[in-house]
Amino acid sequence: MNDAARLTTDDIPALMLDIGRRARAAGRILALAPAEARDAALLAGAAALRAEAGVIALENAKDMSAGRAKGLTDALLDRLELTPARIEAMAKGLEDIAALPDPVGTVLAGWQRPNGLRIERVRVPIGVIGVIYESRPNVTADAGALCLKAGNAAILRGGSESFNSSRAIHRCLAAGLRAAGLPEDAIQSVPTPDRAAVGMLLTMTDFIDVIVPRGGKSLIERVSAESKVPLFKHLEGLCHTYIHAKADPQKALSVTVNAKMRRTGVCGSTETILVDRAIAATILPPLLDALSKAGCALRGDDETRAFSERVGPATAEDWDTEYLDAIVSIRVVADIDEALAHIAAHSSDHTDCILTEDAAAAERFLTEVDSAIVMHNASTQFADGGEFGMGAEIGISTGRLHARGPVGVEQLTIFKYKVRGTGQTRP
Repeated sequence: MNDAARLTTDDIPALMLDIGRRARAAGRILALAPAEARDAALLAGAAALRAEAGVIALENAKDMSAGRAKGLTDALLDRLELTPARIEAMAKGLEDIAALPDPVGTVLAGWQRPNGLRIERVRVPIGVIGVIYESRPNVTADAGALCLKAGNAAILRGGSESFNSSRAIHRCLAAGLRAAGLPEDAIQSVPTPDRAAVGMLLTMTDFIDVIVPRGGKSLIERVSAESKVPLFKHLEGLCHTYIHAKADPQKALSVTVNAKMRRTGVCGSTETILVDRAIAATILPPLLDALSKAGCALRGDDETRAFSERVGPATAEDWDTEYLDAIVSIRVVADIDEALAHIAAHSSDHTDCILTEDAAAAERFLTEVDSAIVMHNASTQFADGGEFGMGAEIGISTGRLHARGPVGVEQLTIFKYKVRGTGQTRP
C-alpha cells in the first residue's frame, strides 16, 4: 500500500490531491524511463497476476456475491466475473503490450526548412491519465498497462462493484513496477468507492491531462457535465448489424448471432439488426429461430413480428437502447438508403456492420457510416483493441478529437516538435 492509500478516505480532497501530486511526479520519471524498464514492469506484472490468481479469484468472489445480493443483471455479473481464463487473458494482455513497439520517441515526420532549420515531430507521453470505469475489473490491468507502455502515469478509479477485484489486480501491477525499479505511484488506484472521489478527479487540472471514462450512459453524462479535464469519451455501444439484400444467408446467420450473443454485456454487442425487405422472408425465420434458441429476447417492427410470434413489439425507445443483455431489436428496411438513415438517427457512433457480397454496397456503407468502427462481413464483437492487434485498449473513443476507435498505446501519446538550428535568427 502506498502513502496515498494510507491517508484517511474520510478526507477525499486531501486524498485525491495527494494521489494527483504523486502521479505527476511519477509521470515525469516514467516519461524518461527506458522502454526496457517499462516492458520489464509489464512482464513482472503479468507474472504477479499468475502468481496471485488464487487471491484475485477470492477477491472477485466477494464482488460477485455482493453483486448478486445487489441484484445485478446476468450481463453485468458476466462483466464482473474473473474466471481462470480471464485472469490468464489479463496476464497475456500485459505480455502482448510489452511486446508492442515502443511509441515514445518515434519520429512521426521530419523536414528541413530553406533557412537550415531541421524540424521533427516526435511522439511523447501525454503525462497523467485518469481512467474512470465501472464493473469490468480487467480494465484495471488493461488501462494501467497501456498507460505504462506509453510512458504515462495512471490514476485508476474502478466501480464499487469491482472494488475488491480491482485492488487485487492493482497490487500485481504495483509489484511489477517495484520489480523494474519504477515508482509505484506510476499506476495508482483510488482506494475508496466514494463517488466524491470521482468529482475530485474531474477537477484536478493541475495533475491530470486527460480522463478516459468507460461505462454506461449515466457515467458518461456525469463525467461530460462535470469534467474540467479533457476527455476521451467511451460512449455506449449502440451497435447495428445490417443484413443487405446481397448478403450470403449462412454467413449472415452465423455472424449476426455471434455479434449479438457471444457476450451480450460488452460494448461491441449488436443491439439492433436491420434486414433488407428483399431477403426478409429468407433470412428472418432462421435468424429469429437461432437467436431465440440462444436465449435472446426479440423485439421488432410489425414486418419482423409477422414472421414469428416470439417477437415482441419494439418501441421507439428500443432503437436508442444499449441493452447489454440478451435482448435485440430488429427492423425490416426497404434498402441500404433506409438502413443508412436509421443508423445515422440511432447509432452511438461506436461500431456498425454491413453483411453483403456486393462490393459497391459494402464500400458505400464503409464510407457513409460515420462511426468510430465500420465493418463489412465481420461480427461487431471484434470491436476490441486486442482483436485489432493493439495488445488491448483503454476504451473505444466515440469522439472526434485526437483519438477515435480503440484507444491503445499510440493513442495515449501526443507529439512535440524538436527544432535544431545552427544559429539562425528570424529576420
